[in-house]
Amino acid sequence: MVATSTLIAVGIDGIAYGMFLALLGVGITLVFGLGEVLNLAIGMFAIFGTLMAHYLSTAVGLGSVPAFLLGIVVVGILGVTVDRTLLSLVYRSDGEERILLGIFVTLGLSILLEGILTNFFPSRYSLSLGLPRINVIDITIPGSSILVIAVSAVVLASLFAFLRGTFLGKAARTVFQDEVGALLIGVDPRRIRAIVFVLAAIVAGIAGIVYGTTATLGVTDGFQFTIFALIVSIVGGIRSIEGTAVAGILLGIVATYANFFIGAYLASIILFMTAVIILLVRPVVEE
Repeated sequence: MVATSTLIAVGIDGIAYGMFLALLGVGITLVFGLGEVLNLAIGMFAIFGTLMAHYLSTAVGLGSVPAFLLGIVVVGILGVTVDRTLLSLVYRSDGEERILLGIFVTLGLSILLEGILTNFFPSRYSLSLGLPRINVIDITIPGSSILVIAVSAVVLASLFAFLRGTFLGKAARTVFQDEVGALLIGVDPRRIRAIVFVLAAIVAGIAGIVYGTTATLGVTDGFQFTIFALIVSIVGGIRSIEGTAVAGILLGIVATYANFFIGAYLASIILFMTAVIILLVRPVVEE
């Protein structure tokens, strides 16, 4: 019999993992919603953030906080570089051609980054901060899980506030809903797409860094993170940021409990099954 306190602690870890998935899923949703580009390199952006923060804190000797912040900056620079080069080619096309070209380009980018990073970071790494465990009424909660939840909540809240309360955010929502209408009122869709792509890359980098404080990560995890981010985005609604965030948290909790009870391999199967069930049931519920 598993103690209730243990189940609650596992649930909190599940929320932390779900918040991580939510950040990645939102990154997929933002870029696809604005430019119909399915960013299959989102997981590698997360891993890149983790590895850069680890390198800056160990090889360069920076403190944890400066290393994490500078790691986010490096991810942002990578995002700008990708947008100015590879995505410029993708945005010259439209419709189905853009979607297919976007898949080809971002998948190729993911493979390229994985190959390069594997040469420099062949092992698995973590970003241990030495955070103490928190004991609340016989419930032991890892401090790193609290950090992931807190940082992810702030990032998601800031992202929602940006989209609803700033000029650029409102312009992005306009492009999201009606690109032709955005052009008519003087909004440049290409500029908005560039800003949002870099923003999504930064969000993924933050996700990778904070999640790296709870787990040991390697380059090969990037592809798995991309797959999970796609699942979260599809379940939540490929054009619904709020739905994607909720789906990420829900699937994260399901995956963590499944991992606790039946193991990591079967947990992935349970995650896929849960996603399929939600997709099958949702149209019926909406009717």
